[in-house]
Amino acid sequence: MKKTALLIQALLSIALISSAGNIILEGNYQGKNLYIQNPFAGSGVGFCVQKVEVNGQVTTDEINSSAFEIDFTNYQFKIGDKISVKITHKDDCKPKVLNPEVLKPKSTFEVTTMKLENDGTLKWNTKNETGKLPFIIEQYRWNKWVKVGEAEGKGIGDNNDYTFKVSTLHSGENQLRIKQVDYTSQPRYSKPVKYSSQIPEVTYAPVKVSTDITFSAETLFEIYDQFGNVVKKGFGKVVDCRNLSKGIYYLNYDNKTAEFIKK
Repeated sequence: MKKTALLIQALLSIALISSAGNIILEGNYQGKNLYIQNPFAGSGVGFCVQKVEVNGQVTTDEINSSAFEIDFTNYQFKIGDKISVKITHKDDCKPKVLNPEVLKPKSTFEVTTMKLENDGTLKWNTKNETGKLPFIIEQYRWNKWVKVGEAEGKGIGDNNDYTFKVSTLHSGENQLRIKQVDYTSQPRYSKPVKYSSQIPEVTYAPVKVSTDITFSAETLFEIYDQFGNVVKKGFGKVVDCRNLSKGIYYLNYDNKTAEFIKK
């Protein structure tokens, strides 16, 4: 009899687990709350959501209504703190999170100062950061902006200092900028900073290549085929071209564009 009762209890527990679904959202606190649209259960009895947990703690928010708010101010989160939300709901219905993007970092930075030192160190200071996103450092060369590195953003505060060593400066005037890309996929840019370097112009040889291209100094480079496909790119003084097919190629290097023939 006792075994039968335990078996029935176990089966009921399994049934309860299988009759519930979960929605899990993870991200960082951005100072805003989540709003949930909560339909009736498929049976027509009661609302869909059964329980809401924030970082493992069951919330005290009132969830028995057609729409409710998950109030993060109850947890005393700081901007950028990690948040995990688990919404347990009945299996015959599904609630809708109306604004899941509030847990995703948003780029709001403003650059207060930005300078490129003589040794190639880029320094900048920001304010109004509300999302922890990487800063992408870009350099203008060959009539386009080229990524040369990344620096991890702090994501909070009004006085953040950053440094990045730029190893790809070219002869003549250099332009650099930073950018961030958030969940909207719309990049946010700084204004470019300009710097006139004393680096000697880089040359290359030969124009008709059998094995290698050799530059007069280390440089960032790109090689394109006649169809505009990048076939080689990198940073260095020598480029191995032995695996290139015969034909005409276009070479970006230093702050110049040229062409060569692979024999």
